[in-house]
Amino acid sequence: MDKNIISQRILQIQEEISKLSSTLYAMNNSDIFKYPDNYEILSTDAALRSETITCRLRHLLYSSTNLKKPKYLISAGIVQDIQIEQKNEIFEITLPCLLPKKQKQSAEFLIDPVYFTLSNYADTHNMPRFHHCVICFTHVYNRNLNIKRIRDYDNLELKQLLDVITTFVMEDDTGYLCDIYNTIDFGDNDCTRISIMEKNQYIKWLVEREKRRKSMSNF
Repeated sequence: MDKNIISQRILQIQEEISKLSSTLYAMNNSDIFKYPDNYEILSTDAALRSETITCRLRHLLYSSTNLKKPKYLISAGIVQDIQIEQKNEIFEITLPCLLPKKQKQSAEFLIDPVYFTLSNYADTHNMPRFHHCVICFTHVYNRNLNIKRIRDYDNLELKQLLDVITTFVMEDDTGYLCDIYNTIDFGDNDCTRISIMEKNQYIKWLVEREKRRKSMSNF
């Protein structure tokens, strides 16, 4: 890539970082309890801007070095702490964040590492293949933060994530073969758990989940 193009892209990223720094300063001086709506606007702007910065840095890396995209994104999945677990006929993916709102950069920031993390996992594990299945998106909110943070499900970036999961562990995500449920939970940190199971496992999963919630509420 031409040196002038690289320099121009770096300057654009620096400008975004400067704007992010200003937004973080404003967040730090905003009263989250007195002005929660204002804090949400600022934090959303900061999160989206940081994802834009990450995506632009990725593109610069791919186009100006010999590092291959799959190798980098596997590392990104590790850094983001994307976790995969198979237990009791349930395939579960845990993302260390809440799903973003429908924004192009947000989807790329998250979807690419998920895809290559699943691909890397499939290289060393026997992957299930679900036919008539249930997918449960559990949106876990930090219990210490304002309950007003809870968002509508239809504003979240679900479709692209579902498409990636379908590629690896499902026959198809058509409504005939797949039921999708959204629910919320509370925990120590924000995260999203995606649990995929055959339909005959769903009631058992739901019962176990309610038991865990009741057990946690006793503390």
